[in-house]
Amino acid sequence: MMTTGEPVLIGIDIGTSTVKAVMAAPGGVLLDNYGESHTTQRDAPGIAEQDPGHWLQHVENALARFAAHPRAGDVLAIGITSQVNTHTFTDNALAPVAPAITWQDTRAGSEAKELDARLSIDDKVAALGAPIPIDTSHALSRMAWMAAHRPREWARTRHVLLPKDWIIARLTGRVAGDPLSAVGLVGVDLVYADAVLALVSRAADVLPPLHDPLHVAGPVVSGPFRGVPVATGTMDAWAAMFGLGVSGESEAMYLSGTSEVLGLISTAQHAEPGVVVFPEWRGITLHAGPTQSGGASLDWLGRLLGSDSGRLDALAAGAMITSASPLFLPHLEGERAPIWDPTSRAAFAGISSSTGPAELVASVMEGVAFSARLALEAVERSGGVRAPLLRHGGGGAMSDTWCQIRANALGRQLARVSTAEAGAMGALVMGGVATSVLPDLAVATAELVAIDRLFVPDDTAASRADDRFELYRDLYQATAPISTALIHR
Repeated sequence: MMTTGEPVLIGIDIGTSTVKAVMAAPGGVLLDNYGESHTTQRDAPGIAEQDPGHWLQHVENALARFAAHPRAGDVLAIGITSQVNTHTFTDNALAPVAPAITWQDTRAGSEAKELDARLSIDDKVAALGAPIPIDTSHALSRMAWMAAHRPREWARTRHVLLPKDWIIARLTGRVAGDPLSAVGLVGVDLVYADAVLALVSRAADVLPPLHDPLHVAGPVVSGPFRGVPVATGTMDAWAAMFGLGVSGESEAMYLSGTSEVLGLISTAQHAEPGVVVFPEWRGITLHAGPTQSGGASLDWLGRLLGSDSGRLDALAAGAMITSASPLFLPHLEGERAPIWDPTSRAAFAGISSSTGPAELVASVMEGVAFSARLALEAVERSGGVRAPLLRHGGGGAMSDTWCQIRANALGRQLARVSTAEAGAMGALVMGGVATSVLPDLAVATAELVAIDRLFVPDDTAASRADDRFELYRDLYQATAPISTALIHR
Protein backbone atom coordinates (compact mmCIF):
# COMPACT_ATOMS: atom_id res chain seq x y z
CA MET A 1 0.00 0.00 0.00
CA MET A 2 1.19 3.54 -0.83
CA THR A 3 1.41 6.06 1.98
CA THR A 4 1.37 9.85 2.03
CA GLY A 5 2.35 10.19 5.66
CA GLU A 6 -0.96 11.83 6.67
CA PRO A 7 -2.83 9.69 9.22
CA VAL A 8 -6.06 7.88 8.46
CA LEU A 9 -8.30 6.13 11.00
CA ILE A 10 -11.01 3.45 10.84
CA GLY A 11 -14.04 3.22 13.12
CA ILE A 12 -16.41 0.24 13.25
CA ASP A 13 -19.79 0.00 14.98
CA ILE A 14 -21.43 -3.43 15.35
CA GLY A 15 -25.00 -2.28 15.82
CA THR A 16 -28.18 -4.19 16.55
CA SER A 17 -29.28 -4.24 12.92
CA THR A 18 -26.31 -2.92 10.94
CA VAL A 19 -22.53 -3.00 10.94
CA LYS A 20 -21.27 0.46 10.02
CA ALA A 21 -17.68 1.50 9.38
CA VAL A 22 -16.00 4.77 8.46
CA MET A 23 -12.56 5.60 7.12
CA ALA A 24 -11.60 9.19 7.85
CA ALA A 25 -8.74 11.60 8.36
CA PRO A 26 -8.38 13.82 11.43
CA GLY A 27 -10.45 16.94 10.92
CA GLY A 28 -13.48 14.98 9.84
CA VAL A 29 -12.63 14.28 6.20
CA LEU A 30 -14.66 11.16 5.38
CA LEU A 31 -12.78 9.02 2.87
CA ASP A 32 -15.07 5.99 2.67
CA ASN A 33 -17.82 4.23 4.58
CA TYR A 34 -19.52 0.84 4.79
CA GLY A 35 -22.91 -0.25 6.06
CA GLU A 36 -24.71 -3.56 5.78
CA SER A 37 -27.51 -5.10 7.81
CA HIS A 38 -27.65 -8.43 9.61
CA THR A 39 -30.59 -10.35 10.95
CA THR A 40 -32.02 -11.12 14.38
CA GLN A 41 -33.67 -14.50 14.87
CA ARG A 42 -36.88 -14.44 16.92
CA ASP A 43 -37.89 -18.08 17.00
CA ALA A 44 -40.09 -17.74 20.09
CA PRO A 45 -41.48 -14.99 22.34
CA GLY A 46 -38.65 -13.33 24.25
CA ILE A 47 -35.92 -14.78 22.01
CA ALA A 48 -33.66 -12.40 20.05
CA GLU A 49 -30.46 -14.04 18.78
CA GLN A 50 -27.78 -13.17 16.24
CA ASP A 51 -25.06 -15.12 14.46
CA PRO A 52 -21.67 -13.65 15.45
CA GLY A 53 -20.29 -14.92 12.15
CA HIS A 54 -22.40 -12.31 10.37
CA TRP A 55 -20.71 -9.51 12.35
CA LEU A 56 -17.28 -10.88 11.49
CA GLN A 57 -18.14 -11.18 7.81
CA HIS A 58 -19.24 -7.56 7.66
CA VAL A 59 -16.13 -6.38 9.49
CA GLU A 60 -13.94 -8.31 7.05
CA ASN A 61 -15.92 -6.89 4.12
CA ALA A 62 -15.48 -3.35 5.43
CA LEU A 63 -11.75 -3.77 5.92
CA ALA A 64 -11.41 -5.29 2.44
CA ARG A 65 -13.28 -2.30 1.00
CA PHE A 66 -11.06 0.17 2.85
CA ALA A 67 -7.93 -1.76 1.82
CA ALA A 68 -8.72 -0.89 -1.81
CA HIS A 69 -8.75 2.84 -1.04
CA PRO A 70 -5.70 4.87 -2.20
CA ARG A 71 -5.16 6.05 1.39
CA ALA A 72 -5.22 2.54 2.90
CA GLY A 73 -1.50 2.65 3.59
CA ASP A 74 -2.01 5.64 5.87
CA VAL A 75 -4.31 3.81 8.32
CA LEU A 76 -2.72 4.08 11.76
CA ALA A 77 -5.46 2.81 14.07
CA ILE A 78 -8.77 0.97 14.24
CA GLY A 79 -11.46 1.63 16.83
CA ILE A 80 -14.41 -0.69 17.43
CA THR A 81 -17.64 -0.27 19.35
CA SER A 82 -20.80 -2.35 19.55
CA GLN A 83 -24.21 -2.95 20.97
CA VAL A 84 -23.91 -3.72 24.66
CA ASN A 85 -25.51 -6.45 26.78
CA THR A 86 -25.40 -8.71 23.78
CA HIS A 87 -23.41 -11.75 24.87
CA THR A 88 -21.42 -14.27 22.86
CA PHE A 89 -20.56 -17.50 24.67
CA THR A 90 -17.41 -18.99 23.13
CA ASP A 91 -15.06 -21.89 23.66
CA ASN A 92 -11.32 -21.63 24.20
CA ALA A 93 -10.73 -21.17 20.45
CA LEU A 94 -13.18 -18.22 20.37
CA ALA A 95 -15.76 -20.27 18.44
CA PRO A 96 -19.35 -19.47 19.58
CA VAL A 97 -21.01 -22.38 21.36
CA ALA A 98 -24.48 -20.89 20.71
CA PRO A 99 -26.03 -17.91 18.93
CA ALA A 100 -25.37 -14.57 20.61
CA ILE A 101 -28.09 -13.50 23.05
CA THR A 102 -28.90 -9.89 22.20
CA TRP A 103 -29.84 -7.08 24.55
CA GLN A 104 -33.43 -7.37 23.28
CA ASP A 105 -33.72 -10.97 24.48
CA THR A 106 -35.88 -11.37 27.60
CA ARG A 107 -35.66 -15.14 28.14
CA ALA A 108 -33.73 -14.77 31.41
CA GLY A 109 -36.52 -12.94 33.21
CA SER A 110 -36.88 -15.36 36.10
CA GLU A 111 -33.12 -15.65 36.57
CA ALA A 112 -32.80 -11.87 36.57
CA LYS A 113 -35.55 -11.48 39.15
CA GLU A 114 -33.95 -14.04 41.44
CA LEU A 115 -30.47 -12.53 41.16
CA ASP A 116 -31.70 -8.96 41.57
CA ALA A 117 -33.58 -9.90 44.74
CA ARG A 118 -30.33 -11.09 46.32
CA LEU A 119 -28.91 -7.56 46.32
CA SER A 120 -30.61 -4.70 48.16
CA ILE A 121 -30.40 -1.15 46.89
CA ASP A 122 -27.74 -0.47 49.53
CA ASP A 123 -25.82 -3.55 48.36
CA LYS A 124 -25.88 -2.30 44.76
CA VAL A 125 -24.78 1.20 45.71
CA ALA A 126 -21.94 -0.23 47.78
CA ALA A 127 -20.79 -2.57 45.02
CA LEU A 128 -21.55 -0.55 41.89
CA GLY A 129 -21.89 3.04 43.07
CA ALA A 130 -25.54 3.19 41.94
CA PRO A 131 -28.71 1.05 42.24
CA ILE A 132 -28.20 -0.55 38.81
CA PRO A 133 -30.73 -3.36 38.36
CA ILE A 134 -29.91 -6.90 37.34
CA ASP A 135 -32.32 -7.23 34.45
CA THR A 136 -32.89 -9.76 31.68
CA SER A 137 -30.00 -8.31 29.62
CA HIS A 138 -27.45 -8.49 32.45
CA ALA A 139 -24.48 -10.77 31.82
CA LEU A 140 -25.15 -12.72 35.03
CA SER A 141 -28.78 -13.35 34.06
CA ARG A 142 -27.63 -14.85 30.76
CA MET A 143 -25.00 -17.00 32.49
CA ALA A 144 -27.57 -18.30 34.96
CA TRP A 145 -29.97 -19.05 32.10
CA MET A 146 -27.30 -20.92 30.14
CA ALA A 147 -26.33 -22.93 33.22
CA ALA A 148 -29.96 -23.92 33.81
CA HIS A 149 -31.17 -24.46 30.23
CA ARG A 150 -28.04 -25.15 28.13
CA PRO A 151 -25.73 -26.92 30.58
CA ARG A 152 -23.61 -28.56 27.86
CA GLU A 153 -22.97 -25.25 26.11
CA TRP A 154 -22.30 -23.59 29.46
CA ALA A 155 -19.76 -26.28 30.33
CA ARG A 156 -17.92 -25.54 27.04
CA THR A 157 -17.96 -21.78 27.63
CA ARG A 158 -14.58 -20.19 28.32
CA HIS A 159 -15.40 -16.58 27.42
CA VAL A 160 -18.54 -14.44 27.60
CA LEU A 161 -17.87 -11.51 25.31
CA LEU A 162 -19.61 -8.46 23.94
CA PRO A 163 -19.66 -8.18 20.12
CA LYS A 164 -16.79 -5.69 20.02
CA ASP A 165 -14.69 -7.82 22.35
CA TRP A 166 -15.25 -10.92 20.25
CA ILE A 167 -14.38 -9.09 17.02
CA ILE A 168 -11.26 -7.59 18.60
CA ALA A 169 -10.23 -11.04 19.81
CA ARG A 170 -10.72 -12.46 16.32
CA LEU A 171 -8.68 -9.63 14.76
CA THR A 172 -5.86 -9.52 17.32
CA GLY A 173 -5.93 -12.90 19.06
CA ARG A 174 -6.25 -11.14 22.42
CA VAL A 175 -9.25 -11.30 24.74
CA ALA A 176 -9.98 -7.96 26.37
CA GLY A 177 -12.93 -5.99 27.66
CA ASP A 178 -13.40 -2.54 29.14
CA PRO A 179 -15.04 -1.46 32.40
CA LEU A 180 -17.52 0.99 30.88
CA SER A 181 -19.11 -1.76 28.79
CA ALA A 182 -19.31 -4.11 31.78
CA VAL A 183 -22.66 -2.65 32.80
CA GLY A 184 -23.70 -3.69 36.28
CA LEU A 185 -20.49 -5.65 36.82
CA VAL A 186 -17.91 -3.06 37.96
CA GLY A 187 -17.61 -0.66 40.85
CA VAL A 188 -16.48 2.96 40.96
CA ASP A 189 -12.89 1.71 40.95
CA LEU A 190 -13.48 0.32 37.42
CA VAL A 191 -12.80 -3.28 38.44
CA TYR A 192 -15.21 -6.17 38.70
CA ALA A 193 -17.38 -6.03 41.81
CA ASP A 194 -16.76 -9.28 43.68
CA ALA A 195 -20.10 -9.12 45.51
CA VAL A 196 -21.93 -9.08 42.17
CA LEU A 197 -19.87 -11.70 40.34
CA ALA A 198 -20.22 -14.03 43.34
CA LEU A 199 -23.92 -14.40 42.51
CA VAL A 200 -23.15 -16.80 39.64
CA SER A 201 -20.61 -19.60 39.75
CA ARG A 202 -17.76 -19.24 37.19
CA ALA A 203 -18.71 -15.66 36.30
CA ALA A 204 -15.29 -14.36 37.29
CA ASP A 205 -13.59 -17.03 35.17
CA VAL A 206 -15.42 -16.39 31.88
CA LEU A 207 -15.58 -12.60 31.81
CA PRO A 208 -12.72 -10.89 29.93
CA PRO A 209 -9.89 -9.02 31.66
CA LEU A 210 -10.61 -5.29 31.76
CA HIS A 211 -8.51 -2.57 30.16
CA ASP A 212 -8.93 1.15 29.73
CA PRO A 213 -11.00 1.98 26.60
CA LEU A 214 -8.01 3.93 25.29
CA HIS A 215 -5.73 0.94 25.72
CA VAL A 216 -4.40 -0.78 22.58
CA ALA A 217 -5.73 -4.34 22.68
CA GLY A 218 -3.20 -5.45 20.08
CA PRO A 219 -2.32 -5.33 16.38
CA VAL A 220 -4.32 -6.97 13.60
CA VAL A 221 -2.66 -10.36 13.07
CA SER A 222 -3.59 -11.01 9.44
CA GLY A 223 -5.19 -9.48 6.37
CA PRO A 224 -4.67 -6.17 4.59
CA PHE A 225 -4.28 -4.16 7.80
CA ARG A 226 -1.90 -6.54 9.52
CA GLY A 227 0.05 -4.75 12.24
CA VAL A 228 -2.41 -1.85 12.63
CA PRO A 229 -3.23 -1.35 16.33
CA VAL A 230 -6.80 -1.90 17.53
CA ALA A 231 -8.09 0.01 20.55
CA THR A 232 -10.00 -1.77 23.30
CA GLY A 233 -12.77 0.81 22.89
CA THR A 234 -16.08 0.74 24.67
CA MET A 235 -19.84 0.35 24.22
CA ASP A 236 -21.93 2.12 21.60
CA ALA A 237 -23.52 4.65 23.97
CA TRP A 238 -20.13 6.04 25.01
CA ALA A 239 -18.66 5.88 21.52
CA ALA A 240 -21.74 7.57 20.06
CA MET A 241 -21.54 10.22 22.77
CA PHE A 242 -18.14 11.22 21.46
CA GLY A 243 -19.40 10.81 17.90
CA LEU A 244 -22.17 13.30 18.74
CA GLY A 245 -19.66 15.79 20.11
CA VAL A 246 -20.61 15.34 23.78
CA SER A 247 -17.72 15.20 26.24
CA GLY A 248 -18.16 18.06 28.74
CA GLU A 249 -19.92 18.55 32.06
CA SER A 250 -23.72 19.04 31.83
CA GLU A 251 -23.79 18.13 28.13
CA ALA A 252 -26.48 15.71 27.01
CA MET A 253 -27.18 13.37 24.11
CA TYR A 254 -30.09 11.63 22.47
CA LEU A 255 -28.96 8.65 20.40
CA SER A 256 -31.67 7.12 18.23
CA GLY A 257 -31.29 3.71 16.64
CA THR A 258 -33.01 0.40 17.19
CA SER A 259 -33.49 1.71 20.71
CA GLU A 260 -33.17 5.20 22.17
CA VAL A 261 -30.36 6.14 24.56
CA LEU A 262 -30.51 9.30 26.63
CA GLY A 263 -27.28 10.40 28.30
CA LEU A 264 -26.07 13.21 30.53
CA ILE A 265 -22.59 14.00 31.84
CA SER A 266 -22.71 15.15 35.46
CA THR A 267 -20.38 14.71 38.41
CA ALA A 268 -23.38 14.99 40.75
CA GLN A 269 -25.05 11.71 41.61
CA HIS A 270 -28.50 11.25 43.09
CA ALA A 271 -29.65 7.65 43.51
CA GLU A 272 -32.41 7.43 40.92
CA PRO A 273 -33.88 3.95 40.39
CA GLY A 274 -33.70 2.71 36.85
CA VAL A 275 -30.84 4.90 35.66
CA VAL A 276 -27.47 3.44 34.71
CA VAL A 277 -24.70 5.55 36.24
CA PHE A 278 -21.28 4.64 34.91
CA PRO A 279 -18.18 4.90 37.08
CA GLU A 280 -16.22 8.08 36.51
CA TRP A 281 -13.75 7.72 33.65
CA ARG A 282 -11.26 10.44 32.77
CA GLY A 283 -13.37 13.07 34.48
CA ILE A 284 -16.62 11.95 32.83
CA THR A 285 -19.56 10.53 34.80
CA LEU A 286 -22.28 9.40 32.42
CA HIS A 287 -25.89 8.95 33.53
CA ALA A 288 -27.74 6.92 30.92
CA GLY A 289 -31.24 5.72 30.18
CA PRO A 290 -31.48 3.12 27.41
CA THR A 291 -34.99 2.28 26.22
CA GLN A 292 -36.00 -0.99 24.59
CA SER A 293 -37.62 -0.01 21.32
CA GLY A 294 -37.05 3.11 19.21
CA GLY A 295 -36.50 2.57 15.52
CA ALA A 296 -37.56 -1.03 16.14
CA SER A 297 -41.10 0.23 16.76
CA LEU A 298 -41.24 2.02 13.42
CA ASP A 299 -39.71 -0.98 11.66
CA TRP A 300 -42.46 -3.15 13.15
CA LEU A 301 -45.19 -0.83 11.93
CA GLY A 302 -43.53 -0.61 8.53
CA ARG A 303 -43.67 -4.38 8.17
CA LEU A 304 -47.38 -4.37 9.01
CA LEU A 305 -48.13 -1.60 6.53
CA GLY A 306 -45.77 -2.88 3.87
CA SER A 307 -44.02 0.50 3.81
CA ASP A 308 -40.35 1.47 3.85
CA SER A 309 -38.87 4.25 6.00
CA GLY A 310 -39.29 6.90 3.30
CA ARG A 311 -42.98 6.15 2.91
CA LEU A 312 -43.52 6.12 6.67
CA ASP A 313 -41.81 9.47 7.00
CA ALA A 314 -44.03 10.94 4.30
CA LEU A 315 -47.13 9.59 6.05
CA ALA A 316 -46.09 11.09 9.39
CA ALA A 317 -45.35 14.46 7.77
CA GLY A 318 -48.95 14.58 6.59
CA ALA A 319 -50.47 13.74 9.97
CA MET A 320 -51.23 16.33 12.61
CA ILE A 321 -50.90 15.21 16.24
CA THR A 322 -53.90 16.58 18.10
CA SER A 323 -55.19 16.17 21.63
CA ALA A 324 -57.38 13.32 20.36
CA SER A 325 -54.71 11.46 18.37
CA PRO A 326 -54.06 7.81 19.30
CA LEU A 327 -51.40 7.09 21.90
CA PHE A 328 -48.81 4.37 21.45
CA LEU A 329 -46.89 2.52 24.16
CA PRO A 330 -43.71 1.22 22.42
CA HIS A 331 -43.11 -1.78 24.67
CA LEU A 332 -42.99 -4.43 21.97
CA GLU A 333 -40.44 -6.44 23.95
CA GLY A 334 -40.88 -4.88 27.37
CA GLU A 335 -39.12 -1.72 28.46
CA ARG A 336 -35.76 -0.86 29.93
CA ALA A 337 -34.94 2.51 31.54
CA PRO A 338 -36.31 3.76 33.71
CA ILE A 339 -38.99 1.15 34.53
CA TRP A 340 -37.12 -2.07 33.60
CA ASP A 341 -40.28 -4.06 33.02
CA PRO A 342 -39.74 -7.05 30.69
CA THR A 343 -43.41 -8.08 30.86
CA SER A 344 -44.91 -4.83 29.59
CA ARG A 345 -46.20 -4.95 26.02
CA ALA A 346 -47.07 -2.42 23.35
CA ALA A 347 -50.51 -0.90 23.07
CA PHE A 348 -52.50 1.64 21.06
CA ALA A 349 -55.17 3.70 22.80
CA GLY A 350 -57.73 6.00 21.26
CA ILE A 351 -57.99 4.34 17.84
CA SER A 352 -61.22 5.04 16.00
CA SER A 353 -62.68 4.12 12.60
CA SER A 354 -61.16 7.30 11.20
CA THR A 355 -57.64 6.32 12.22
CA GLY A 356 -55.46 5.59 9.19
CA PRO A 357 -51.84 4.65 8.45
CA ALA A 358 -50.64 8.26 8.74
CA GLU A 359 -52.09 8.63 12.23
CA LEU A 360 -50.58 5.31 13.31
CA VAL A 361 -47.11 6.32 12.10
CA ALA A 362 -47.27 9.67 13.89
CA SER A 363 -48.54 7.90 17.02
CA VAL A 364 -45.62 5.47 16.99
CA MET A 365 -43.13 8.30 16.52
CA GLU A 366 -44.66 10.22 19.41
CA GLY A 367 -44.81 7.13 21.64
CA VAL A 368 -41.10 6.49 21.11
CA ALA A 369 -40.42 10.15 21.94
CA PHE A 370 -42.44 9.83 25.15
CA SER A 371 -40.46 6.74 26.18
CA ALA A 372 -37.33 8.84 25.63
CA ARG A 373 -38.79 11.64 27.74
CA LEU A 374 -39.47 9.24 30.59
CA ALA A 375 -35.85 8.11 30.45
CA LEU A 376 -34.48 11.66 30.06
CA GLU A 377 -36.33 12.99 33.09
CA ALA A 378 -35.00 10.12 35.20
CA VAL A 379 -31.47 10.71 33.89
CA GLU A 380 -31.72 14.40 34.75
CA ARG A 381 -32.89 13.61 38.28
CA SER A 382 -29.94 11.24 38.61
CA GLY A 383 -27.45 13.88 37.49
CA GLY A 384 -29.16 16.87 39.08
CA VAL A 385 -29.05 18.80 35.80
CA ARG A 386 -31.76 19.82 33.33
CA ALA A 387 -30.45 19.80 29.78
CA PRO A 388 -32.11 22.46 27.58
CA LEU A 389 -30.31 21.13 24.49
CA LEU A 390 -29.42 17.59 23.45
CA ARG A 391 -26.99 16.52 20.73
CA HIS A 392 -29.04 14.20 18.55
CA GLY A 393 -27.97 11.53 16.10
CA GLY A 394 -28.24 7.96 14.89
CA GLY A 395 -30.34 6.38 12.16
CA GLY A 396 -33.62 7.45 13.76
CA ALA A 397 -32.54 11.09 13.66
CA MET A 398 -32.51 11.20 9.86
CA SER A 399 -36.23 12.03 9.74
CA ASP A 400 -36.94 15.76 10.07
CA THR A 401 -40.54 14.98 11.01
CA TRP A 402 -39.53 12.63 13.80
CA CYS A 403 -36.91 15.07 15.11
CA GLN A 404 -39.56 17.79 15.41
CA ILE A 405 -41.97 15.39 17.13
CA ARG A 406 -39.18 14.53 19.57
CA ALA A 407 -38.37 18.19 20.25
CA ASN A 408 -42.05 18.88 20.96
CA ALA A 409 -42.46 15.78 23.13
CA LEU A 410 -39.34 16.49 25.17
CA GLY A 411 -39.74 20.25 25.28
CA ARG A 412 -36.04 20.55 24.47
CA GLN A 413 -33.93 21.73 21.57
CA LEU A 414 -32.29 18.97 19.54
CA ALA A 415 -29.03 19.70 17.71
CA ARG A 416 -28.79 17.03 15.03
CA VAL A 417 -25.26 16.15 13.97
CA SER A 418 -24.33 15.91 10.32
CA THR A 419 -23.28 12.24 10.27
CA ALA A 420 -25.58 9.30 10.92
CA GLU A 421 -22.63 7.06 11.84
CA ALA A 422 -22.15 8.52 15.33
CA GLY A 423 -21.05 5.20 16.85
CA ALA A 424 -18.50 4.41 14.16
CA MET A 425 -17.16 7.97 14.26
CA GLY A 426 -16.85 7.80 18.03
CA ALA A 427 -14.99 4.49 17.75
CA LEU A 428 -12.67 6.12 15.23
CA VAL A 429 -12.00 8.97 17.65
CA MET A 430 -11.17 6.55 20.46
CA GLY A 431 -8.85 4.56 18.20
CA GLY A 432 -7.06 7.76 17.26
CA VAL A 433 -6.65 8.92 20.86
CA ALA A 434 -5.55 5.44 22.02
CA THR A 435 -2.68 5.53 19.50
CA SER A 436 -1.86 9.24 20.06
CA VAL A 437 -2.81 10.10 16.48
CA LEU A 438 -5.40 12.45 18.01
CA PRO A 439 -4.50 14.57 21.06
CA ASP A 440 -7.51 14.01 23.34
CA LEU A 441 -11.21 13.23 23.26
CA ALA A 442 -12.47 16.79 23.70
CA VAL A 443 -10.35 18.21 20.88
CA ALA A 444 -11.04 15.26 18.60
CA THR A 445 -14.81 15.40 19.01
CA ALA A 446 -14.86 19.16 18.46
CA GLU A 447 -12.93 18.76 15.21
CA LEU A 448 -14.93 15.82 13.84
CA VAL A 449 -18.54 16.70 14.69
CA ALA A 450 -20.63 19.32 12.94
CA ILE A 451 -24.26 20.32 13.54
CA ASP A 452 -26.66 19.76 10.66
CA ARG A 453 -29.84 21.37 12.03
CA LEU A 454 -31.39 22.67 15.23
CA PHE A 455 -34.95 21.54 16.08
CA VAL A 456 -36.80 23.90 18.45
CA PRO A 457 -40.03 22.91 20.26
CA ASP A 458 -43.21 24.52 18.98
CA ASP A 459 -44.86 26.14 22.00
CA THR A 460 -48.39 24.95 21.19
CA ALA A 461 -47.31 21.42 20.26
CA ALA A 462 -45.05 21.17 23.33
CA SER A 463 -47.89 22.21 25.65
CA ARG A 464 -50.14 19.59 24.07
CA ALA A 465 -47.36 17.03 24.42
CA ASP A 466 -47.13 17.72 28.15
CA ASP A 467 -50.79 16.74 28.56
CA ARG A 468 -50.43 13.69 26.33
CA PHE A 469 -47.30 12.58 28.17
CA GLU A 470 -49.30 12.29 31.40
CA LEU A 471 -51.82 10.11 29.54
CA TYR A 472 -48.90 8.05 28.19
CA ARG A 473 -47.77 7.37 31.76
CA ASP A 474 -51.33 6.42 32.69
CA LEU A 475 -51.48 4.08 29.68
CA TYR A 476 -48.51 2.11 30.96
CA GLN A 477 -49.93 1.84 34.46
CA ALA A 478 -53.31 0.72 33.12
CA THR A 479 -52.01 -1.92 30.72
CA ALA A 480 -49.14 -3.32 32.85
CA PRO A 481 -51.28 -5.85 34.79
CA ILE A 482 -53.03 -6.93 31.59
CA SER A 483 -49.70 -7.51 29.82
CA THR A 484 -48.38 -9.51 32.75
CA ALA A 485 -51.52 -11.65 32.84
CA LEU A 486 -51.39 -12.33 29.11
CA ILE A 487 -47.72 -13.36 29.22
CA HIS A 488 -48.26 -15.79 32.07
CA ARG A 489 -51.37 -17.48 30.67
